[in-house]
Amino acid sequence: MRENNPRVCVSHGGGRPLWRQLLALALVTVIGLGAGQAAVAAECEDPAALRFSIIPTEETIQELTLYKPVLDYLAEKTGKKIEFYMPTSYASVVEAMLGGWVDVAVHGPNSYVIANEKDPSIEVFATYAKRPGHLQLEGPGYEAVLVSKKGTKFTSIESIKDSVLGLTDPASTSGNLVPRVAFTKVIGQDLDSHFSKVVYTGSHDLSTMAVHEGKVDVAFVASHRFDNVVDRGMVKFEEFNVLWRSPPIPQDPFTYRGGLCDELKRNIAETFLTLHDQAQAKQFLDNVKSNRFVPMTSADYDIVRELRAAKQKLKNQ
Repeated sequence: MRENNPRVCVSHGGGRPLWRQLLALALVTVIGLGAGQAAVAAECEDPAALRFSIIPTEETIQELTLYKPVLDYLAEKTGKKIEFYMPTSYASVVEAMLGGWVDVAVHGPNSYVIANEKDPSIEVFATYAKRPGHLQLEGPGYEAVLVSKKGTKFTSIESIKDSVLGLTDPASTSGNLVPRVAFTKVIGQDLDSHFSKVVYTGSHDLSTMAVHEGKVDVAFVASHRFDNVVDRGMVKFEEFNVLWRSPPIPQDPFTYRGGLCDELKRNIAETFLTLHDQAQAKQFLDNVKSNRFVPMTSADYDIVRELRAAKQKLKNQ
């Protein structure tokens, strides 16, 4: 009875010499491996259009207008049509990327870490190095800043107990995570116990305006986002007290989905890292108060992961 064995049998007797059979077997193996590698390479995604999104601000439509020369350059560098996904929250950008509806996105540091935890293939490739501003320090970092309006009684950390606090978004780093971890160590208790009311405004712009209009007593805002509101003439820097500043946090990460083909990812990254050479992008860089983009890696956001771990530890206590 013939044994049903998948092993390759090499004849030592008649037919082709043994060395020819071994050579033929080796060639078949090499060809098979090559085909397998080609199949793996073919698994990467090379879509006809790239979908792009940003975390929402009060001026999302205005920002989209400013992004136009950037997206035009991205189309040129990648040879792709660029489509914009309109966000409704930080979480909507995360979910869109996880669902494959968005290929390239600007996250907040915390929302990026959330996305990366759910799908490690979501990669950060760059952020902008900021120019110094009213509150913003120079470089690829920023701070969570606690502000109140001048002329009110909220002039110190001691004076804000039982006041109304404005936070930005549950997925915001400087507008929620840092206050709930780093600032609670300053006041010695959690925010919901220390303040009479804690509300989410939806954006740093809205938090700044809520303080200015007396809708909240104090608010945590990102230093560069606060500067944007001042520079648009909506408020004056002199109208605010700065009660507390956090340690530096890395700027908003620009990311892409890891499933995209390597050459496409290189072209996406190169678009932003060479943006300072494009005259048509000057208005965009001026708007984000930056001279250029700098490369970033996932490890640069480990400080955010440490904050998230500390927050979870506090919750479990």
